[in-house]
Amino acid sequence: MLSRRGPDAPGAAELTAELTALGARVTVRACDLQDRAEVARTLAELAADGVTVRAVLHTAGLGELAPLADTGVADLARLMGGKAAGARHLDELLDPAALDAVVHFSSVSAVWGVGGHGAYAAANAYLDALAELRSHQGLPVRSVAWGPWDGGGMVEAGAAELMARRGIPLLRPAAAMIALRQALDAPEAAVAAADVDWAAFAPSFTALRPSPLLAGLPEVRALASARPDEDPADDAAGTENGLRARLATLSPVERGRALVELVRTHAAVALGHTGGDEIEPGRTFRDLGIDSLTAVALRDRLAAATGTTLPATLVFDQPTPVALAEHLGSLLLPKDTGDDAGALPSADELDRLETALTRRADDDLDRVRIVMRLESLLSRTRNGPTADPAADTGAGEAPADAATLAGRLGNATNDELFALVERDLGLK
Repeated sequence: MLSRRGPDAPGAAELTAELTALGARVTVRACDLQDRAEVARTLAELAADGVTVRAVLHTAGLGELAPLADTGVADLARLMGGKAAGARHLDELLDPAALDAVVHFSSVSAVWGVGGHGAYAAANAYLDALAELRSHQGLPVRSVAWGPWDGGGMVEAGAAELMARRGIPLLRPAAAMIALRQALDAPEAAVAAADVDWAAFAPSFTALRPSPLLAGLPEVRALASARPDEDPADDAAGTENGLRARLATLSPVERGRALVELVRTHAAVALGHTGGDEIEPGRTFRDLGIDSLTAVALRDRLAAATGTTLPATLVFDQPTPVALAEHLGSLLLPKDTGDDAGALPSADELDRLETALTRRADDDLDRVRIVMRLESLLSRTRNGPTADPAADTGAGEAPADAATLAGRLGNATNDELFALVERDLGLK
């Protein structure tokens, strides 16, 4: 067993004791695989001790991750060294005639790409390509692109729940050993082994861009074929109509508040918060912690709550809860396009107006103006659009149309307004 620290590596003594108790002969040496001279010296020392290296498990890894844009040349060399340089040195210095197997531990980041894994993904892709080349040349070289391991792998503590939500639960070591045995017997030189919840992983991974690789997998194709092509189910339509009807009874301000609360509530659930109060309405979803996985989860929840079909890019197109609420409002209650411009007010709207005017029966200038406007409209409606406006006012009196009434209201006192109502419009 080789590592940079050898016997001083954490857990090395315990592992040596465990393997020795099982009947294995264990040698632990300090050797940096990035240093070709150290690898050559270590192999020579093993040969001098009568040890013939027949099988190699190359499990080197580096948990330091960074976006590709922030990775300089020195960073790239360091991040790729343990993987790519170590594999190259083993490939050059091992005796191919003595080998039964060389197995490189690669990563799924080299298969489908993972954010922040730019250099690490490139290093693992090198292992996959090297295995393909050497296998084509007849050598027993394999590369296994692993998903994240449980039980002390490279995944940080506390990340298991997050990984599971992303659709990549941690791989149990016992299951990984079965997969390793299958990989060694497989005809392919490079394979991938991961525990994947495709229903969660595929939609989130392809939320912002399609993936021809994933789209071709049988599991993902099965998910796509299981989605109905017809219109949403009746319960979804009922949900939409019910929400639409409730929103229609609210004022524009109340409607906006209700939709913002709807978005905040479902965003809180998608992010694992206890309540919508933790979601700031004007803050961007990205700053709130929304990623591709939670974006899809939020889209699904809002689609179910509104009964509408929403795109996977919903929260990226509408970057804040307020913007998203306004967008949902435009979908549920679109503004008039002119087709129903001639529609009459509903009975409920007239009832609300009557109630409001009754409650403000005191000396109220605004109330009087509204009443006079309604009386003017009623007069025109009763007489028809071509009737003579002066017909109801008597000879010699000014027409009682809206423009004339507005002019007469210009400097009127409250007493004059009420007198005008009583005389001209017959309210008393």
